[in-house]
Amino acid sequence: MNQEPANLFLPPELQQVFRGLPWDMCLNDWTEHCQNLVQVDRGLSRHPVKFVNIAGDIFAIKEMPSGLAEKEYTHLFVLQEMRLPAVSPVGYAVPNSGAGERSLLITRYLDRSLPYRSLFISRSLSSYRNHLLDAMAGLLVQLHLVGVFWGDCSLSNTLFRRDAGTLQAYLVDAETVERNPGPLSPTLRHHDLQIMEENVAGDLMDLSAQDLLMDGLPLDDTSSSIRVRYQNLWEQINKQIIIHPNEKFRIHERIQAINSLGFSVSEVIVEPLENGDKISFEVVVTDRNFHRDQLLGLTGIEAEEMQARLMMNEIQEVKANLSQAYNRSTPVSLAAYNWLLDFYQPAITQLEPLIASSGDPAELYCQILEHKWYLSEAAQHDVGHRAAVEDYLQNIHPA
Repeated sequence: MNQEPANLFLPPELQQVFRGLPWDMCLNDWTEHCQNLVQVDRGLSRHPVKFVNIAGDIFAIKEMPSGLAEKEYTHLFVLQEMRLPAVSPVGYAVPNSGAGERSLLITRYLDRSLPYRSLFISRSLSSYRNHLLDAMAGLLVQLHLVGVFWGDCSLSNTLFRRDAGTLQAYLVDAETVERNPGPLSPTLRHHDLQIMEENVAGDLMDLSAQDLLMDGLPLDDTSSSIRVRYQNLWEQINKQIIIHPNEKFRIHERIQAINSLGFSVSEVIVEPLENGDKISFEVVVTDRNFHRDQLLGLTGIEAEEMQARLMMNEIQEVKANLSQAYNRSTPVSLAAYNWLLDFYQPAITQLEPLIASSGDPAELYCQILEHKWYLSEAAQHDVGHRAAVEDYLQNIHPA
C-alpha cells in the first residue's frame, strides 16, 4: 500500500482536492510540477510561499520548519475566533518525506488585498499612504486591547485592503504571536512598538536600496509616525469620562467617537462618584454583520449593520443604567427587553404615520437617535425620546 505524501490537517470537504498537490517536494520545486499555481500581488516573506487555485478559490501555502505550521495555524484560528483582522487559516500539512523536517501552513488568500510595496511604489495609490500608517496603528491597538503580543509587526507581515477610501490592515504572519489575559501590559506594548519601528524602517530601507521609493517620502519618520498614531488612538479608546446625571447624552457622544475610530462598544461600565458617574467602555473589533446578527437574536428586529450598531449602542447604555440602578450586573438580553418596551416600541408607535409612507422603521428610529443627540447637545441635558420624536415630527418631517 502506497503511503500518502503528507498528513493533511484540513476540513473534510477540502481533504480530497488538496491531496493531489506535490507535498513530497519542497515548495520551491512546485513551479515545474503543480498545475494549480497562480501569480498574485504579494509582499516579501522569510519562508517560501506559493499560491494555488483550488476549484476557483485561492489559497496561500507557506513552507516552514517542522511543527511551526501547526503552531501558527492555532494562533490564526484563535485570532479569527476573536474577530481580529488576520488572514483566515485553512489547515496545515506535514509531509511524510524528509524525515519530518518540513510543515506547510495553508491560509485563504485575502482577496482584493495589497502588499505594502504596491502602496509605496505605485503613484496611483499614493493617496492611501497616510491611511496605511493609520491602519498599522489601528491593527496594533486592536491586538493589544485583547492581550495579543505580535512580536514581529512589520509592513512585510501585513496586508492591506481598500475600504471606502481607507485601508484595513490584516495580520499575515503569526509565528511569534503570544496571547495574554486582558489588555497587554505597558511593557509588552512598548516592546511590540519597538519591534514595529525597527521592522518598518528595515522594510522601507530595502525599497530605498532598490530605488523603488517615490521621491519625497519621509523615510526616517514613517515608523515613528505609526507609534504616534498608535499612542493617540490608544488614549482615545481607553479614555474615561465623568458625566452628571443629566448628561446621559454624552455616553452616546463617546460611543460615536469610538465607532468613528473603527471600534465597537461591547460594554458600558458606570462607576458612581461624588461629582458624577465615571464611564468607561470595553471595545471590540467586529465583522460586517456582527451588530445585525446580535440585534436580530436579541430583539427580532431586522436592520442593516450601521442601523443595528446604533441600536445596540443604545441597548448597551440601557444595560449600564440598569446595572447602576440595581447595583448588580444586568444581562444584555434583559437590557434589550427593557429597550424594546421603554424606548423602541413607544417611538415606533409615535412614528407610525411616517412608517406607513417610508416603510423603514429601523432607519426612522436611527434618525430619531441622531436627532435626540443633537437636541440634547444643544440643551446640555438629555431631552428624552418622546421630546425628540415630537420635535422630529414637527420640524424635520411635519405632516
